[in-house]
Amino acid sequence: MFTGIVQGTAKIAKIADREGLRTFTLDFPPGFCVDLAIGASVSTDGVCLTVTELLSDNQATFDVMLQSLAITTLGSYVEGDRANVERAARDGAEIGGHPLSGHVDFTSEVVMVKSSDTNRLMRFSIPEDFRKYVFAKGYIAINGASLTVSEVNRAEGWFEVWLIPETRRMTVFEDKQVGDFVNIEIERSTQVVVDTVRETVQESLGKLQPLLEAILKEKGLTLEDFVSPQGKLK
Repeated sequence: MFTGIVQGTAKIAKIADREGLRTFTLDFPPGFCVDLAIGASVSTDGVCLTVTELLSDNQATFDVMLQSLAITTLGSYVEGDRANVERAARDGAEIGGHPLSGHVDFTSEVVMVKSSDTNRLMRFSIPEDFRKYVFAKGYIAINGASLTVSEVNRAEGWFEVWLIPETRRMTVFEDKQVGDFVNIEIERSTQVVVDTVRETVQESLGKLQPLLEAILKEKGLTLEDFVSPQGKLK
């Protein structure tokens, strides 16, 4: 498990392809690899990777399967790129963000960026199947960073987050521009509640559910608009 509090960025020093695998060698910030062991988990831009070899005090390798390369942004990375990194949380560690599994749900395109001297506003696309799980004021993980959704538009398929100076300093988001892609992991408890509510409504309404959803759609609403980010009915 990860906390979503990014501990720094790592540089991709080397990429090597083998049959069915791609091996990444990462250069980490000083001190990151202290007590790191082979078999340990490291969130790399939100993807849970396993250490396969420790090369030095600040360098380790990771093997990534072809499926992971295909469904995440890792497949597009080249040597010299940087990624957000976080070591797996220790037992009893404070959860500063929200619990993450390191299993990416989808990749999202950056569709708008607005920056000031301090803050940075970023807008991301949402595939239709996942729009029901994203709420204003709710959590979402972007490239392994736990962030709060500021605005969401399910009809148009986007959500926005604000980045404070510390987040900009500690992550790769400062380099992301319109057209770039990021890894997204939705907040699991929200997913469970939304799916449970929909199943309950379906059981209660039966064949009337499509009619209700059609009426709500005419008014620009969905069933998810009646569920709060905390998973409670409004």
